[in-house]
Amino acid sequence: MTRFDSVLIANRGEIVTRVARTARALGYKTIAVASAVDAHAPHTEACDAVVPIGGERPADSYLRIDKVLEAARVSGAQAVHPGYGFLSENATFAQAVIDAGLVWIGPPPGAMLAMADKANARQHLSAAGVPVLPGYDGEDQQRDTLHREAARIGLPLMIKATAGGGGRGMRLVTQMSELDAALDSAAAEAEAAFGNARLLMERALLSPRHVEIQVFADTQGTVLHLGERDCSVQRRHQKIIEEAPSPAVSKALRRRMGDVAVAVARAVGYVGAGTVEFLLDETGDFWFMEMNTRLQVEHPVTEALVGVDLVEWQLRVAAGEALPLVQDEVLQRFESGGHAIEARLCAEDPAHGYLPQSGRILHWQPPRSVRCDHALASGCEVSPFYDSMLAKLIAHAPNRIETAHKLADALDRSVCLGVTTNRAFLASVLRHPAFAGASVTTAFLGQHFGDDGLRAGAAPSWLRALAAASNATLAHAAASPLWAGWTSSNRVDTLSPIGVFDTTESWRLEGSPRSLTARCGDHTHHIVGLVRESRSLVHAVVDGRPVSARCVYEGMEAWWQCDGFELTLQDLRLAAPQTTAGAKAGTLRAPMHGRVTQLHAAPGASVKAGELLLVMEAMKMEHQVHAPFAGTVSAVLTSVGAQVAARQTLVELTACG
Repeated sequence: MTRFDSVLIANRGEIVTRVARTARALGYKTIAVASAVDAHAPHTEACDAVVPIGGERPADSYLRIDKVLEAARVSGAQAVHPGYGFLSENATFAQAVIDAGLVWIGPPPGAMLAMADKANARQHLSAAGVPVLPGYDGEDQQRDTLHREAARIGLPLMIKATAGGGGRGMRLVTQMSELDAALDSAAAEAEAAFGNARLLMERALLSPRHVEIQVFADTQGTVLHLGERDCSVQRRHQKIIEEAPSPAVSKALRRRMGDVAVAVARAVGYVGAGTVEFLLDETGDFWFMEMNTRLQVEHPVTEALVGVDLVEWQLRVAAGEALPLVQDEVLQRFESGGHAIEARLCAEDPAHGYLPQSGRILHWQPPRSVRCDHALASGCEVSPFYDSMLAKLIAHAPNRIETAHKLADALDRSVCLGVTTNRAFLASVLRHPAFAGASVTTAFLGQHFGDDGLRAGAAPSWLRALAAASNATLAHAAASPLWAGWTSSNRVDTLSPIGVFDTTESWRLEGSPRSLTARCGDHTHHIVGLVRESRSLVHAVVDGRPVSARCVYEGMEAWWQCDGFELTLQDLRLAAPQTTAGAKAGTLRAPMHGRVTQLHAAPGASVKAGELLLVMEAMKMEHQVHAPFAGTVSAVLTSVGAQVAARQTLVELTACG
């Protein structure tokens, strides 16, 4: 047995709170680390102690092996849990922890190394008889070689970063004319995210299911699998909804896939928690994708079905204990455990290409009806330097339909105002008829929510009217009410931020503050008994229906949520004159907080419609800004390396003619 009584969690955010919860319950002292921007982040309060490690970007903080080991030394930590992301799958880090005389709560470095490089893992497992897709995983990255191999593999083709995960460095190629651009983009993103631009190529399956098997091994030679998780609902090759069991996996297929996953783990001498990921087609054939040598974000759905705490298992296995269950018992629990679904709440804007968002959370209230793993609090900052995931909501019920309804309702009741999130979009996915019918593949979002408009979830006119009426009659921190001195027919102008450009909306209010009629275009609503109960809660009767809305203000912006709908408005009284007049058609603004990594626009240059003007990076993702029309660049107001705020003007264009 290996004894330790303190654990340093080498990560940030919700996984720190998740690991700390179990570790503290088992009697371990917990130590957090914090970058410069995370000095007061909620995850630091979940632990018994916190060690500052400086820096803002991951490369200067959470990816610095020397800083993490020094934090372990000064804090007296005896063990290190890596969480997921950052250094969690870095074999060099694992070995450094062990060499420092600390307990590594993870698999052996040799097993990590065998699986860390996707190309090497493909080669190793293909030789062992594990099914892999046709592809190229060689070291030669010359463009002529990649072209030749792409022609051999055939279309459609998937390009992947060999050192990566989480959808970064992945590009789908459906025409050979797209190959060079895809290779360039994938390599650049892989280099930025992982420090390694090497790529592999595989035959792409356009609409498979993404099914992964949870495996666990102890130091006594026992290797188990804990059933599957279906992770097919993805955007940008990144999971947002995961469930167990998979609607497409029978008991027989579960055992077959589980046996292969266990064989993969045994082949590399695995110990601890890991996940073997597969692509599954409609015939029941499956192919190995990769092995994640760590705990997965979606591990709670397995915990719900099997009735175990996987972090507790990690800690006990690291201490030398044997796994407490045998394979048949695990499967019996899994197959009789009902259904579980997890949704990832992310700081992103689904209505504008899933653009990552950052800023300050003005009001946070998690739901009480489901498990919610998070490290959030009202007033905390969402940094542009890290991943966009904020929290995970996990519902568990006797069957799949009931679970989906339960989770969608919990999302409606979750309040996260101040930063745009995918909360409402996740609820709409869970309520979609195709999801209810279990007709889900990795193509699901593209088929049913393929354009921004389908993902927008626009707020209903009654909520917009309520917001306008509240601005007119109720005082709030940003400004006094508008009503004083009005006649019986007045107007409230509001500005709705719509990504790079703006639209305005005017509501005409008639009556008195006690009983209003609000009109805008074809919309008319009657609002009675409007009252503010607290700083963030407004009550009224709208069109005869009592409603209670959450609302918070910061500067000229107001954030509203009611009945699952969200609305973000700006008060034109508080807007700068240039904003009040509306954005110029040729003003290109930053769609998010982030860093400018490429700049292709120059003052006086002529550009074509759709031409790439600049590239931004935020939350580990790349975003391209293109010219909306042909014209001349009249001004460039940023530079490469600049950190810019959302809606900051970057480039101004003058249209041709």
